[in-house]
Amino acid sequence: MTLPDLAQVAWRKSSRSGANDSNCVEVGEASSGLAVRDSKDPGGPALIFDRGAWSSFVTGLRSGPLG
Repeated sequence: MTLPDLAQVAWRKSSRSGANDSNCVEVGEASSGLAVRDSKDPGGPALIFDRGAWSSFVTGLRSGPLG
């Protein structure tokens, strides 16, 4: 698998994050899927999810409590 170039990714925080809240994740669209990173470490590692997996994850979050 080829790693995507994350330098061109437009990162965004959740709309539920406060303006000064540094304890959140950022999501961005990469060529191979959705990238997720820690907002406190923008140069650090990112997790890459394919679009189907990310969609399932978001659907699960919206459907109620996990567990």
